[in-house]
Amino acid sequence: MNLESRFIDAGGITTHYYDVGSGPVMLLIHGGGAGADAYGNWRDCFPILSQHFRVIAPDMVGFGRSDKPSPDTYVYDQPGRNRHISDFIDAMGLDDVILVGNSMGGAAAIGATLIKPERTQRLVLMGSAGLPIPERASPQLMHNLNYDFTVEGMRRVIAGLTAPGYQPPEELVQYRYELTIDPDTKAALAAIVAETRKGTLNFDQALLTTIKQPVLVVNGKDDGVSPVARAVRFLELFDNSWGYIVPHCGHWAMIEHTDDFCDIVLRFAAMELAS
Repeated sequence: MNLESRFIDAGGITTHYYDVGSGPVMLLIHGGGAGADAYGNWRDCFPILSQHFRVIAPDMVGFGRSDKPSPDTYVYDQPGRNRHISDFIDAMGLDDVILVGNSMGGAAAIGATLIKPERTQRLVLMGSAGLPIPERASPQLMHNLNYDFTVEGMRRVIAGLTAPGYQPPEELVQYRYELTIDPDTKAALAAIVAETRKGTLNFDQALLTTIKQPVLVVNGKDDGVSPVARAVRFLELFDNSWGYIVPHCGHWAMIEHTDDFCDIVLRFAAMELAS
């Protein structure tokens, strides 16, 4: 699928994004692992979801082809990513949006909804960050936090993000590795990891209960980064929430089980809700 790169100023951050399809808007927000960006996370979902929606997928600040401000002048914490995604929605003039976020992108979807709840129609949180479960970083997450900027290190990152037995395409390994090796990206990623270790990804749980939009919580049954226990807690906190657990799946349902993931997202997006 041919994807045209586009750029827009979002709150002073030059932001790279893809925009395909037509109709109601579905905004896809990628995760925060080493080498993550909109294309690598969502490339297999674009041709499926764009048959029914206008699909927009930005690179978060510090990732992909978006700006990577110096950590000397910019704090790479979750509140900053929340503002960036909120500013991106403003800059694009979007409203009544379905937000779909994976991992750190799920936290950004939550954060943007809390900033301006009137713009979010529905939320899909897949392996989402945002709650302190587990209390300590898992061995799978440590592969990402300890990434050493080598190809073999990237293989370890991907192994930690996927279910046992998953074999990533070699070009995906190389693509994600090459996204991490320029100096500005290295500096941004180091700052993101440092802030992640402080726990800034997590929200006050009482604040999460104020979100009343319909929420679909998707989780891989074998996700070692964001375990099923976190998904269950999200379901307890969100009044209007549905859960979908994918067997033989790690942290990357959109990559490991693309058809299944897209199918449940489309069914949720089309679901008639009781008034």
